[in-house]
Amino acid sequence: MYTLVYSINNEENPKTVYVNLTNSCTNSCIFCLRNQKDDVCGRKMWHDDEFELEDIIEQYKTFANSAKEVVFCGYGEPFLRKEMMKNFCKYLRKNYPEIKIRVNTNGHANAIYRTNVAEEFKELIDAVSVSLNAEDEDEYCEICKPKIPNAYNAMKDFTKSCVNAGMDVSMSVVTGFDKIHNIDVDKCEEIAKSLGAKFRNREFITNGY
Repeated sequence: MYTLVYSINNEENPKTVYVNLTNSCTNSCIFCLRNQKDDVCGRKMWHDDEFELEDIIEQYKTFANSAKEVVFCGYGEPFLRKEMMKNFCKYLRKNYPEIKIRVNTNGHANAIYRTNVAEEFKELIDAVSVSLNAEDEDEYCEICKPKIPNAYNAMKDFTKSCVNAGMDVSMSVVTGFDKIHNIDVDKCEEIAKSLGAKFRNREFITNGY
């Protein structure tokens, strides 16, 4: 069976568990873990998206007794399986109402669906982490290699929509992945704060987890 739900470092009773909802993505970031390896802590992350909601639920039950937070974060962009994610969030809200739900996203959802996706999820998601990754559009396109037009501005617009929906929103950059790209971290933090979001600088982890 595919790895749909997993923990970092194979913790026995993890407080945070992750959902590997899809391997599809509208970015192809040069620092992405999936370009380095096929697994996280020995769990194979590649799959073909051919699974049902019940498969996610079944794997989640392994962690349900200890989990305090569920994070949609795997080898793809979670919002590309929007309805699947929505249904699993509803399941969690009904059966584990105390759980915190976060999504790590590239921020393209509104552009993909041409609607305010944040509004759809405002009762289902507690927090969103949006990958900012660069201080301007040119650098963003070089690092993230987006597959949709106007991706940088779309990402910022989505961030603002999440803030307006009352979610706990942060934006992040990844630094230290090579000696070519010198990201202006201070400028990125200014952008995040201007959108009403928190900011996080994530140091690149060689070979991931």
